[in-house]
Amino acid sequence: MTGRYLAEMLTPAIVAEEKRYHGGTFRLPARGGADALGEDEMAFLARRDSFYLATVTADGWPYVQHRGGPRGFLKVVDAGTLAFADLRGNRQLITTGNLVDEARVALIAVDYPARRRLKVMGRAEALDAREHPGLADAVAPPELRRRVERVVRIAVVAYDWNCAAYITPRYTEEELREADLFGGR
Repeated sequence: MTGRYLAEMLTPAIVAEEKRYHGGTFRLPARGGADALGEDEMAFLARRDSFYLATVTADGWPYVQHRGGPRGFLKVVDAGTLAFADLRGNRQLITTGNLVDEARVALIAVDYPARRRLKVMGRAEALDAREHPGLADAVAPPELRRRVERVVRIAVVAYDWNCAAYITPRYTEEELREADLFGGR
């Protein structure tokens, strides 16, 4: 767990609950600057074919949405930046609208077979693909480029590897094929 992650998460109410239930708490670190993703985090995120993204409405309600695509659709631009192509979909634009009022986001990426999950906190912006065609081309899977409406760019603030307890292993068809569990089918 990075120091910045704890500094952001440990509010007085959380510290009080930790003391109440566990008799103590983590030492509150200084906030400091943003945490840079390490090689392990960048490789992990670059291999995902889905993640969950949480935003907050103007009224303070959390909104969580699953995002999926071909493996690697979440681009690691550098140690402090993630981006993905936001494709034409159900036209609700809840995430996009939420980012207008509040840039803070949380992302959870899970590797179900390996029982690993990474939580990322950041500040995001939704950029119109028509105004940023080079960026849209750089992050869009080639077969989906014509469906890109926006690019969501996330400036990483902090991250934390979460414990493996209670992650049920699940496998995609592609992972089963790679393991040859279909007997060559």
